[in-house]
Amino acid sequence: MIAFALFRESSPALFSLMSAVFGAIIGSFLGVVAERIPPMLLDDETRINLLFPASHCPACQHDLAWWENIPLVSWLALRGRCYHCASAIPLRLWLLELFSFLFFGATAWCIPDIPALFSLWLLSAFLLPLAIIDGRHMLLPDCLTQPLLWAGLLVHLVHPTLPLRDAITGAMVGYLSLWLLYWAFRLITGREGLGYGDFKLLAALGAWCGWQALPTVILLASLTGLMGYFIFIKSGNKTAQIPFGPALAFAGLITFILQIFSLIA
Repeated sequence: MIAFALFRESSPALFSLMSAVFGAIIGSFLGVVAERIPPMLLDDETRINLLFPASHCPACQHDLAWWENIPLVSWLALRGRCYHCASAIPLRLWLLELFSFLFFGATAWCIPDIPALFSLWLLSAFLLPLAIIDGRHMLLPDCLTQPLLWAGLLVHLVHPTLPLRDAITGAMVGYLSLWLLYWAFRLITGREGLGYGDFKLLAALGAWCGWQALPTVILLASLTGLMGYFIFIKSGNKTAQIPFGPALAFAGLITFILQIFSLIA
């Protein structure tokens, strides 16, 4: 940590640039996570995991050469299409790499506290694929939400930006608050308004941000979800279910960033 701090202090521009490149690489891997975890969980016959098979075109099964797998650059060079079969490469993968590139670079420039910076990167590395998976499949996998919760507790144990007691309380209150809301809504309407994955994600965010931040997280998530609902309504899609996970992920990330800036101010 000391070496990174000295590097940032001596060459902040170079540190930010290298962080941005690192972010693009991480974003490329997060794209793999977001694309592969749903079939791993939903398809009993699938034989893929996060490491095998190697990166390939899902349409023609062509293994990607190294020059077809460069974050940000390859998608642009290939014009968003497979070199062999010309099938479309999802734009969301390139946008994820771009966001990670900009996010890692910008936060490296703005946040001098290296442990807090690395904690923020770790949180974003979980929240980004969770938001994508829930947005596409209405699914918040336990294999991501549960490690995220334990990572939050571990971060505050190693680098206590808030008391560990507050983090543990935040995890419990985060889960129970949505669990109670779920059952109240179900008893009143007879319908399910939330999924159990939402409870676990808010529990994880409570572990990261503390119980005091949960009202802010829920308020931001509710406003974001409401905006998404009105966008769907305006687009003419009045029957689609609106996933709450992306709104929670956005709110949790913003809240944690605000906490970091309040500590370093």
